[in-house]
Amino acid sequence: MSGDRSLNLLMRPISFAVKSFDMAIDRFITMSTPLRTFQVNALQVEVYRQEADLVDSLVPQTQSYLNEVIDRQGAAAAILASGASQIVLLKNLTTFGEIDWGRITLFHLDEYLGIGGTHPASFQLFMRELVEQKVTLRKFNYLAGDTLEPMAECDRYHGLLSAQSIDLCFLGIGETGHIAFNDPEVADFNDRYPVKLVKLADKSRQQQVNTGFFDRIEAVPQYALTLTLPTICRARRICCLAMGARKAGIIKTMLTGEISPTCPASILRKYPTATLYLDEAAASMLE
Repeated sequence: MSGDRSLNLLMRPISFAVKSFDMAIDRFITMSTPLRTFQVNALQVEVYRQEADLVDSLVPQTQSYLNEVIDRQGAAAAILASGASQIVLLKNLTTFGEIDWGRITLFHLDEYLGIGGTHPASFQLFMRELVEQKVTLRKFNYLAGDTLEPMAECDRYHGLLSAQSIDLCFLGIGETGHIAFNDPEVADFNDRYPVKLVKLADKSRQQQVNTGFFDRIEAVPQYALTLTLPTICRARRICCLAMGARKAGIIKTMLTGEISPTCPASILRKYPTATLYLDEAAASMLE
């Protein structure tokens, strides 16, 4: 083998490493930054031009945070949210960057009562397709929407949640200000139940139709299992996303109205561990 060819072969791994490093630097340099940031009570708020910019910023933040948690304590636990606001985030989070998913235990916020994990609108199916089938997890613990004993299922899930601290929780905000299925009619800032069975408000059920998960309101289950507000807010880090003009009104209420169960998401203003991520459309009614 000639000396030149030997040198070229030796240089290939170095060239590849340099190229990979340059790509990582380019991604870091182009990582989106918010148009503006501010604080409302204890809640941090970041506003981005569009959803893509928001996700481009949040994904590396999340990867870095989870890796730090794993390095410090050997494992991590997170709660994921379902819904349209989470799709791009979850796709990117499971595609870009390096996370040791094998050390992460996942939960989800809620599930309809009366439908199984293969139903097209079930949140279990949503999570399987977007997360569990994409990465190798330590464990994904699902709420069983097809349970015949909903109260026992609430207790079972509480037991799984309480087995460790929750390091991260992702949230979306409904048009009534609900987070998970804590509609204003059932939201309780001091809820004594960690996980509970709730009847869904018609406005919340209609939102599931509007976002395409069901074709008509009669098809939307009337009851659901949900993590309660105190359970959600015990997470060590909370990332709440809201995008689009449809959310502008409730975002204004959440940030400028009173902190009250009439707008359940307003509870996040009490927590310095929470950050609200908005696009310009969702923030359009804020001064």
